[in-house]
Amino acid sequence: MKKDFFTYQAQTTPHPLAMEISHAKGSYIYDTKGNKHLDFVAGVSACSLGHCHPRVVGAVKKQLDRYLHVMVYGEYIQQPAVELAKLLAQQLPEPLKTTYLVNSGTEAIEGSLKLARRATGRTEILYAQNAYHGNTMGAMSVMGFEERKKAFEPLLPDCYPIQFNEVSNLDKITNKTAAVILETIQGGAGFIEPENDYLKRVKSRCEEMGALLILDEIQPGFGRTGKLFSFEHFGIVPDILVMGKGMGGGMPIGAFTASEALMSLLQDNPKLGHITTFGGNPVIASAALATLQEITETDLIPQTLPKEKLFRKQLKHPLIKEIRGRGLMLAVLFDSSEIASEVILSCKKRGLVLFWLLFEARAVRITPPLTISEEEIIEGCAIVTEVLNEIENRKAR
Repeated sequence: MKKDFFTYQAQTTPHPLAMEISHAKGSYIYDTKGNKHLDFVAGVSACSLGHCHPRVVGAVKKQLDRYLHVMVYGEYIQQPAVELAKLLAQQLPEPLKTTYLVNSGTEAIEGSLKLARRATGRTEILYAQNAYHGNTMGAMSVMGFEERKKAFEPLLPDCYPIQFNEVSNLDKITNKTAAVILETIQGGAGFIEPENDYLKRVKSRCEEMGALLILDEIQPGFGRTGKLFSFEHFGIVPDILVMGKGMGGGMPIGAFTASEALMSLLQDNPKLGHITTFGGNPVIASAALATLQEITETDLIPQTLPKEKLFRKQLKHPLIKEIRGRGLMLAVLFDSSEIASEVILSCKKRGLVLFWLLFEARAVRITPPLTISEEEIIEGCAIVTEVLNEIENRKAR
């Protein structure tokens, strides 16, 4: 199978991890050699409830017996999609009421950019340096990593960077600006949180200039930071909220939510302002509905902050320079990318799944399922400490 993987399936890097998967359950992934791997990554924040959560699997199986895809998005009334959008509205503050269901986070970004331009009649989009919002052409246009963009230029015009957390840059938001798009917590940059009421100041400037604020919650959303969405920590409400990853409990989905008045602009002038064949797919929506119900009906969200404290308590080592992030969205920083890579690869051999961040090469991602137990946290952190001790001892020789 490995040979076929490299022969027939397109690759994203020259050196994928290439673990051959047999099955996955709870906090563990099992390979075809019978080894189990404790998962501290959750499919890069996607498997909020771990692997094959019974509530998600049950919802999918139930829907499979009813109907699969029947019509393009927005034409037929399909119960799972309607109930999902309604439950989201019930969980979100006003005026975030109407949700457009799509197939991925990056498609939700595309839809949100279109909506901002349609609503304001302007073209300028401001984004943050070191931002990552997806890899399609529009999302890449607001990615703050020039090296990765150059090979695909020209991208969308009128997209300009600002510095995250830099208040002096806010005068770049003018009456030409359609929207400012920000990750509520910067992901690829190293899990950097807003400081000193930064998001409030951005929102205020946007309101002053008639621009919209788009917040990308694709990574921190769905309970990962101790709130259902991380913007709730910072005392603001975006004009457009973008979500994905952990929304589907391991199934592919994204969405963007705005006021009813804003979202109605995609209905007419022109009609079909945004369309998708498989958005709101009933099987996927069933999985997402079950995921949202489980997250909001249990104590998983309030558990994330005590679990963060446990991670921070267990991961104390001279080689660890800093742990950034909040809740179960943590980035462990080292002095060098070489140490970070050695930790990830050595832990893999010992049965612990860790992963890199996109732009911060010195960091190791820790984004486990929200369902991870205290015992599993301690087990995984012991493996990390064991690897770090070996690295430290080798350096001391």
